Amino acid sequence: MQNVAPVINQAHRDGTLRLAFLSAVVSLVVSFATAAAPIPLYNIYRAEDGFTNAGISMAIVAYAVGTIFALLVLGRLSNHLGRRLTASTSLSLLLLGCLLLLNVHDIVILLAGRLLVGVGTGLASSSLTSYIADAAPSRPEWLAAVASSQGPMLGLTVGAITSGALVQFGPWPRDLIYLVCVGILLLSAALIAISPETATPTPGASRSLLPRVSVPARVRHLLPVAAAVFLATWASGSFYQAFVPALVEDQLHTRSPLILGLVLAAYMAPSVLGAPIGGRFTSARR
Repeated sequence: MQNVAPVINQAHRDGTLRLAFLSAVVSLVVSFATAAAPIPLYNIYRAEDGFTNAGISMAIVAYAVGTIFALLVLGRLSNHLGRRLTASTSLSLLLLGCLLLLNVHDIVILLAGRLLVGVGTGLASSSLTSYIADAAPSRPEWLAAVASSQGPMLGLTVGAITSGALVQFGPWPRDLIYLVCVGILLLSAALIAISPETATPTPGASRSLLPRVSVPARVRHLLPVAAAVFLATWASGSFYQAFVPALVEDQLHTRSPLILGLVLAAYMAPSVLGAPIGGRFTSARR
């Protein structure tokens, strides 16, 4: 009987960590699904509210600025405040962004909503991937890496297709997808709330807001190559998001939000193949 308590405690700990892992993965996917939700609406905004391609492009820029700000400034905050608090904060920012986007009739509202969503997504990316790494089971070893790297792309794919379908076939085409996002964000927040904390909060939260960038000396010579690759791939992705609504209308002669969502998903979904294929090559060849 003396050995029963440690076994029970270990089983309970494993069960709570599995809950934390599941909650973090679901929340990460939901966060990026929310980020993709407005894109199938861009042609509607252009047709009904007179938004220009330049205005839509600025919405992509606002989202990118919010994400980069969160990654640079807020990226280490979960180490000091804990995973749950920062994850809940990121979900709250995404929820506020959705509520703001419920009333898009002016480009300023769209820009402000996308900026909020960008900050929320950036904070979610840093806090939830750390949460996933903390709570992931030891077997299989690749699970944490795959969940944290492919969760965003899965979320973008699901969000684009779901949004396109709801906008085209559901009631309240300008509002329903945001209401659905609000619902699943609240569900994600509830899962995070009942999950255990995996990081011990430490002092220094305010100091962590000062961006610090460092590169190990042994790989510093690779930085220009890596920067060029990242700039090229992410710039093409931003171009795709900004102009695919106009391209679908001009080249495919349709304003179907579902077609738009599928075309966007066609860019995001194949990235799931990138990690397993790339893992077969050396870094330079990859």
